[in-house]
Amino acid sequence: MKEVVPSRRERLRAETSREIKAIALKLMAESGPDGISLRAIAREMGMTAGAIYGYFATRDDLITTLISDVYTDLVDQMEAARDSKREDDAGGRLLAWGEAFREWAVANPQGFRLIYGDPVNGYQPPEGGAAPEAERRACIGLAGLVAAAWPDAEPAQSNVNHRWSDFDPSLVAVFRESFPGLPPAAVALSLRVWGRMHGPVALEIYGHFAAQTQHPAKLYRAELLDLLAALRIPVSGRRS
Repeated sequence: MKEVVPSRRERLRAETSREIKAIALKLMAESGPDGISLRAIAREMGMTAGAIYGYFATRDDLITTLISDVYTDLVDQMEAARDSKREDDAGGRLLAWGEAFREWAVANPQGFRLIYGDPVNGYQPPEGGAAPEAERRACIGLAGLVAAAWPDAEPAQSNVNHRWSDFDPSLVAVFRESFPGLPPAAVALSLRVWGRMHGPVALEIYGHFAAQTQHPAKLYRAELLDLLAALRIPVSGRRS
């Protein structure tokens, strides 16, 4: 099949779109989420407001695109880290997923804040969410890691009576479709694992660890290893 080569016009448009998104994240880093505006970006780029509207009709369109791009990049990196480990190494894959999450967040703090932190005042996401495919991949990816570890991890949930009605119906639908043999307790465990991964990263990104530790990566890894130990999930070839 003959390769389709983008025209010069298409390449310039794609380059301009990338620059718009990069400046939007820079403005957010400088002034918070409310710093993102098409007029401010236009001034930064030396464009007219009318010209930039040819790329993104509204600020909400731009923010939706940013969230989708950022979230997709995060999930790509977590999946790649997970898949670098053997399929029979449930602990190693879960550890790799969590560490990739932190490494991405540290390298992309503005992106982390956009999808997990600061709400953008007045932003209205489209029906179905800003990044439904990336959200689904993240959900299935983490649930799959829990599912692979479930025979060992189940005792950690045995003293709590979870029901499907405890959880959001859309989350239940994804979980039951992808992992039909697992009980509601596995959904609860997926959310607990997510909380253990997310909490320390959020503290680091928002500067709350800065005065307390010089080695947040070491602290984070210890947290994940403690989680795996509590769930009785071994890590093959684990380094200290």
